[in-house]
Amino acid sequence: MHIINLYSVYYYLKERDHLMQKIRPDMDIGHNISLLRQRTGLTQDQAVARLQLMGIKISKSSYAKIETNRMNIKVSELVALCKIFHADISEFFQGLL
Repeated sequence: MHIINLYSVYYYLKERDHLMQKIRPDMDIGHNISLLRQRTGLTQDQAVARLQLMGIKISKSSYAKIETNRMNIKVSELVALCKIFHADISEFFQGLL
């Protein structure tokens, strides 16, 4: 069984093509993102502001769409949210796998 570190995948893809791969919202990852944000006591505006401070170009509207699974999340956004929410990557996929 191979365990893939999402951070390693992100940096490999970034270096390889400068393309940002997306995770398709065919599962309710948005709900988990919302729960993790609420657990840290942040509003959507605050989460967006922190993402922007980390160099992630995202609007509040786009962020809200991610939480409601109406928009794909980029791996770079997911990695940044791990840091912002002080969460392990597996927490974003809890109950989905």
